[in-house]
Amino acid sequence: MFDFDEIVDRRGTGCVKWDEQPPTQSTYSPPSQGGVGGESLLIPLWVADMDFKAAPAIQEAVRKRAEHGVFGYTVVEDDYYEAVISWFQRRHQWTIRREEILYTTGVVPAMSVAIKALTMPGEKVLILSPDYNCFFSSIRNNGCEVSECVLRFSRNSNTFQIDWQDFESRCADEKCTVFLLCNPHNPTGRVWTREELEHMNAICMRHQVKVVSDEIHCELIMPGHRFLPFAAVSEACRQNSVILNSPSKSFNIAGLQTANIICAQPEWRRRLDRAININELCDLNPFGPVALKAAYNESEDWIDALCEYLWANYTALCDFATKHLPQWSICSLEGTYLPWVDITRTGMTSQQYADHLLREANVWVNPGTMYGPQSGEGYIRLNIACPRALLTEALERIGRIK
Repeated sequence: MFDFDEIVDRRGTGCVKWDEQPPTQSTYSPPSQGGVGGESLLIPLWVADMDFKAAPAIQEAVRKRAEHGVFGYTVVEDDYYEAVISWFQRRHQWTIRREEILYTTGVVPAMSVAIKALTMPGEKVLILSPDYNCFFSSIRNNGCEVSECVLRFSRNSNTFQIDWQDFESRCADEKCTVFLLCNPHNPTGRVWTREELEHMNAICMRHQVKVVSDEIHCELIMPGHRFLPFAAVSEACRQNSVILNSPSKSFNIAGLQTANIICAQPEWRRRLDRAININELCDLNPFGPVALKAAYNESEDWIDALCEYLWANYTALCDFATKHLPQWSICSLEGTYLPWVDITRTGMTSQQYADHLLREANVWVNPGTMYGPQSGEGYIRLNIACPRALLTEALERIGRIK
């Protein structure tokens, strides 16, 4: 029904993923047989951006709006809020009140807004490390300190767990006032369970720590796992949280710059709204709202099909690594499209190995140290949200260089 195998040439479109130059010059020499898209094509498996066209309903909505020809200042109308409320009620059994929603231009700006609104300079913001690289910069740019609770790898589950003793110790620090959660977690691919989310909140409330939950990957959930919005876990979680979400990652519309901050606490919401306006993040472009409505109202079948395709890509990745890349150990992917790969058996550091893949295979990946200089060492992050033929080509190149 949806053609995720279609290879869309994004080069020359001002695309960060395909047009930005990598940090190290490639010396790749292609084999005699050409691969997908051209022998010497740089294959970017780095930034979290999908190579699939947006859902048909989104394309049509944006096309219709573009045909109007006038792109002035935009009013966010009732049907925008109704689309958000209906989606999360239908999809995740989370009841949101309209007055709880504040719109802005993106989840990263929303993160900075939340930190500015809920902390004072010099305070500490707790994260689960390794963590999304913008967490570090947003915290520091707002004059706060990063407090890293390092996740512990469990061989039994092939994934990461929280060190609860360290988590509570950091919450108990009187300088710690906010816990910045990534749910689902980027880069480890965890989808936190109800029990874990409840335990996080219980500890945070015990020490008067507010929870800010980045839930931008919330629709990208793999089979056997269920995403729970932090605020939907319990009334206590709802009252102690600020939720950041957007259709941008799941529906591949990040360039249309639309996101929402959802907060039940009126006083926190007042401070959030003030921070949005102080930082001039209160205006959306004409295409963002129409894309959001088309995503949430008309594209549920597309997102379900997408997740099935991503799971098949992940399975193909694991199968290839088992046969041809024994030095890789791929962590379980519960959510996102960003597998986290242990490469310590290569004998290289994360940066050395990422540079090696770029030079010798013309494949661009992220070194794990982007997500924590210590906690991310020994890992790389891959983006598998691309047509399977492109992913296969990248893996075959890597397999040839070992």
